[in-house]
Amino acid sequence: MESLLSELRKKIETLRLGGGIKKIEKHQSKGKLTAWERVHYVLDDDSEYVEIGSFAGDDLYPEHGGCPNGGVVIVMGYIHGRLCIIVSNDATVKAGAWFPISAKKNLRAQEIAMENHLPIIYLVDSAGVYLPMQDEIFPDKEHFGRIFRNNAKISSMGIPQISAIMGSCVAGGAYLPIMSDYALIVEGTGSVFLAGSYLVKSSIGEVIDNEALGGATTHCEISGVTDNKYPDDKSCLDAIRGIVDKFGHHEKTHFSRIEAAAPERDANYLYEYFPQDRLKPYDMNEVLKCIVDTGSLEEYKKDYGKTIICALARIDGWAVGIVANQRQVVKAKKPGNATEMQMGGVIYSDSADKAARFIMNCNQQKIPLVFLQDVTGFMVGSRSEQGGIIKDGAKMVNAMANSVVPKFTFVVGNSYGAGNYAMCGKAYDPRLIYAWPTAQMAVMSGASAGKTLLQIQEATLKAQNKELTEVEKEELLNKINNTYQKQLSPYYAAARLWVDGVIDPKDTRKIISMGIEAANHNPTMERYNVGVLQT
Repeated sequence: MESLLSELRKKIETLRLGGGIKKIEKHQSKGKLTAWERVHYVLDDDSEYVEIGSFAGDDLYPEHGGCPNGGVVIVMGYIHGRLCIIVSNDATVKAGAWFPISAKKNLRAQEIAMENHLPIIYLVDSAGVYLPMQDEIFPDKEHFGRIFRNNAKISSMGIPQISAIMGSCVAGGAYLPIMSDYALIVEGTGSVFLAGSYLVKSSIGEVIDNEALGGATTHCEISGVTDNKYPDDKSCLDAIRGIVDKFGHHEKTHFSRIEAAAPERDANYLYEYFPQDRLKPYDMNEVLKCIVDTGSLEEYKKDYGKTIICALARIDGWAVGIVANQRQVVKAKKPGNATEMQMGGVIYSDSADKAARFIMNCNQQKIPLVFLQDVTGFMVGSRSEQGGIIKDGAKMVNAMANSVVPKFTFVVGNSYGAGNYAMCGKAYDPRLIYAWPTAQMAVMSGASAGKTLLQIQEATLKAQNKELTEVEKEELLNKINNTYQKQLSPYYAAARLWVDGVIDPKDTRKIISMGIEAANHNPTMERYNVGVLQT
């Protein structure tokens, strides 16, 4: 674990450099703060925050020079004690231009703001769409235009939006700050226009510089497009803090919270206890002792469906319902005094049935749900099929998919196949979803996938009257395994925003607590209705 955490820390340090030291120095030479400096300045001193979408773009677009961190920093943190979403463009990465992953990451920030009714702050410093990839970011439903649609929707929901134009703000991107409730601009460095000076000259023959075209003086004194101008980044960020400080408060959901208690075990215990070997069994209860408040765990149907642990507990004082895969081999009693050995990490009919009922209970009682994934999938074979595993699995998916309480998911180990779905994977709208460095995500394990893909390749070649030698089979299997192992990595998942980031396990508790605090700001909760249950 220490080795994996060391790798995590190094990756984070590299990401914080954005486009690199030289680009940062050039950026600062203009009197501008970096994307991270702006975030830290606007947040309350020494306050907690959660980064959203860390590692987005990791190893993507190598032919274009890469797009570290998706070219934008996004955090959920406190401004004058109020939880907000902050979106800060990183102009050291391709001048803050939007790659496809940048759009996806920005949309994720807006989604979190909308789900939780959190104010959203945009610190704009972007050259707009990255033109060489415009076909992958411009026209589709979840592309660039969705950002402005969301601006309008967020406004109609009564959720505050503040924009600070701290650098370039070009073309369609100009609508983002101007569709916000407040549009501030920094003198000398901030500019906003639908077309820059070069495009204006080529389009209508007018010769004008960017400052006169769309600078702070133009838009604060002539057009009225922006509200106020500020001499530098810090004074602009101070103004944002002053605005947020005046916001009124709305009704909350009132999820149950009492005074927090420390976990039974220190989080450092996880580093020693949690196995790096994905096949090695362990007791998930030991993991929970490092996360939940001491003495708060109340297990549901403890002696039934034991490959999934369902329990009520408190985390940092907040009431939660926990659905976690048990990785120990367990004994399950069957009719006629028979006993069946069940493999840890596998979902059986009885555990799916229990989890479905528990999820429904939590929805009835307004208790947020926390899923801890270390799942290899549902049990297969004739015995399971005849026992109705598909029916019971469908029941669990139905109960979970229709949940109206906030859901939070952590991939701590394996996350394979339909197990990812049943345990609230990204497709099922968790409010936040993070992976530990020990996580692996794919349709099946590397070993199973390698053998399956090899068989497919062999069958294809055999149809062409080609036979592989044992040496060729071994080489092909190694090639398949190497490719698949890369795709199993939590960083591969985080690069594509299948998860919101890769975290140190000790941060799990903080993310759950801040996540529920954020969810508590949205008082709207639909009636829980699962529709037709598969009985």
